[in-house]
Formats: sequence, structure tokens, C-alpha cells
Amino acid sequence: MNTPPAPLTLCEFVDAGIPGLESYSPFCVKVHRALRAADLPYTRRHGAHPGVFKKLNPTGQLPVLLVGDEPVADSTAILRRIEAMVPGSLTGTGPREAAEAWLWEDYADSCLNGYLVASRWADERNWPSVKIAYFNAMPALIRAVLPGRMRAKVVGALVARDVWRAGAAKCWDRFEASLDQLEVRAPRDGFWVGSKITAADVAIFGQLHGLRSALTPWQREQLAQRKGLSAYLDRVDARTRLAAPEVVARAA
Repeated sequence: MNTPPAPLTLCEFVDAGIPGLESYSPFCVKVHRALRAADLPYTRRHGAHPGVFKKLNPTGQLPVLLVGDEPVADSTAILRRIEAMVPGSLTGTGPREAAEAWLWEDYADSCLNGYLVASRWADERNWPSVKIAYFNAMPALIRAVLPGRMRAKVVGALVARDVWRAGAAKCWDRFEASLDQLEVRAPRDGFWVGSKITAADVAIFGQLHGLRSALTPWQREQLAQRKGLSAYLDRVDARTRLAAPEVVARAA
């Protein structure tokens, strides 16, 4: 007799409230899309801030995937656990594709993420809208102080990561150059490393799709100008978009 699979619960930030974008966190989006790529049903548990789930992950970071009662933290570790549960679901058709998929997954998390964070927290054109989206539900007295302090901390981290060290113009020059390179590399059919969706696709999608919202209009337009890259992102979206009725949000 087969043992029934453990129920899966994705612990994450509150929903972004934007159709087609499950979360402002690209790492939560990445896990959502990986679970769907693997055709794994799951439920969602929302927390207003990461500290809600600190017992599950002492670092206080999200997402966390509960496999039954076992917490799996860090989006890359979660993807590897999904792959272990459904072999081949995120690694393509062979060892070469698998190796390339994980290399691109790391590139998305380490390089593309810097541009997404900079677009929301450092770009003066976007910060007013981002501040409202992130903090508008906060009490007024706290909202008058906390967002500015958090922003200074995030921008400091971007400088330390060498994303923002040379300032805005240099950052967005590199961003455009990266998009040009990705446009040349983007497959005109299929997915990033082959005919099957992999960890590369959900990771790249998580970061770049986050730039296609109204919060970051200049970055969204830059992506829209790269037709091949945009069409690729649309294919990933179509393959991994929410469809299963068993995925039900519930608050923590």
C-alpha cells in the first residue's frame, strides 16, 4: 500500500493583490511556480511579516515550505526538495540540462535579484509607489519613520553587493546590457535549457516577472522592448499560472 504524500503548505508574505503576481517576493513567486511545474497541490499560509514564521526558520526569511510538519527554508532548498519529491520536474531530461538549470537558478537569485531590489527600493522614480504598496496598511506614526529606515538599510546592502555602488545610471546601464544578453539567449520556443521547464525557468521568471508590475514602469518597459525574452516569460507564466482549486490562501 502506497503512503499518501505529506500535505504541502507554503508559508509566505501576504498576497501582492496583483493578478498573475502571487507575491512581491520573487523567491515566493519562484516556489509557487516550481510547485505548479511539478503539479504538486499545496495550500498557502500568509504572514504580515517574516517574524510570524520565525519558529519555522530562525533566519526569519521567507518562503518556508512545510512538508507535513517539516519546515524547508530557502527557495533553492525548497526547489531541490520538490525535485526530490517529483524527480525530473525541475531538472530537464539529463545531467547536462540539470547542471545548467541550477547554474541559471543561481544567476537569477544572485544577479537578477539585485536589479529587482534596486528598482523598488533605490530607484527614486518607483519608491513613492513601492512605499504605498508595502507600508500603507501600517499605522501612520510607524509609517512616518520605518519605511525610510528600512530603505536606507536595503540601499546600503545594494551598495555592499556592488549593485548600487556606482549609482543609478551605472546600475541601469548594466541592467539594460543584461537584458540585451538575455534577449539573445532567450529560447524562441520551449524553455531555458530544453523542451521541459526547469529550476532555471521558475527562478528567472520569479525575478523578471516581478519587474513587469506597475510598481516599476521603466523597468517593465525595458523588458517589453525585448520581444523574445518577453515571449519566453509568457510561456513560463502560461505553464505555471495558478489553476488548481485546492490552492487556497489562509492567514497566519
